[in-house]
Order: sequence, then C-alpha cells, then structure tokens
Amino acid sequence: MNDTFQQISLVGFMKHNGGLEFRTLSESEYQFRARIQDIHLNPGGITHGGFIMSLMDSGMGTAAHRVLSNNARAATISFDVKFISASKTGDLLLGTAKVLRKTRSLVFMQGELRCGQQLIATAEGIWKVL
Repeated sequence: MNDTFQQISLVGFMKHNGGLEFRTLSESEYQFRARIQDIHLNPGGITHGGFIMSLMDSGMGTAAHRVLSNNARAATISFDVKFISASKTGDLLLGTAKVLRKTRSLVFMQGELRCGQQLIATAEGIWKVL
C-alpha cells in the first residue's frame, strides 16, 4: 500500500531513542525500521535488549493503532520478546508487525526484527483499545 517509509515517533520516549520509520504493507501487515547508533549499545558493544524491545513495542504499537477506527488509541498490555542474535552500530534493523486478530477491545500482534537476512528478535503482544 505504501512503498515509502515515514518518519514517526519524534515525540515522547522514542524521540530520545532516535525515532522510528514506519510504512503500511497491507491492512494487516506493517514495517518499521531504525538505524543502530552508539547510544543504543550495551557495555558489551551490541544493541541493548531494552532498545530492541522499545523499537518492537513502538513499531507494533503503531501498527495496532493503524488498524483501529475513529483514531482510537491502544496500549500494550502484554509483550513477549525472544532475542535471537545481536546487532551493532550502523546496522539497519527492519521490523515487521502482523495483526493476528482484532476485537472490539484487543489487538493481537506478532512481530520480528531483522538485520538483512539475520533474525534479531521475535515478539508477540496484545494491545488494549482505550
């Protein structure tokens, strides 16, 4: 549906993490991305798990918001992340968010984060419609 990424999340928490780019692939699938900077690293020199979780929560949460009508908002109520491999400064992380199911009060999502062909993390979450 949208071939270009749009810069979003330049307010609040993600603003301090360098922002997030987002695009719609279909009514139930979305992509988001961010480039790893030195501020995203842990003391071991790889991307901090907290940043990976924040990136996935923000990307998947944006997708949850996009599937809701009447400009409704949603908040994460459950979020489970599996860390698979590491990334480092300069890497471009590309995430996908898939809407598995949407009810009147909940949005069930699944996501993954990759650097090229390398799987970095997977996630599942539930967002509560506010």
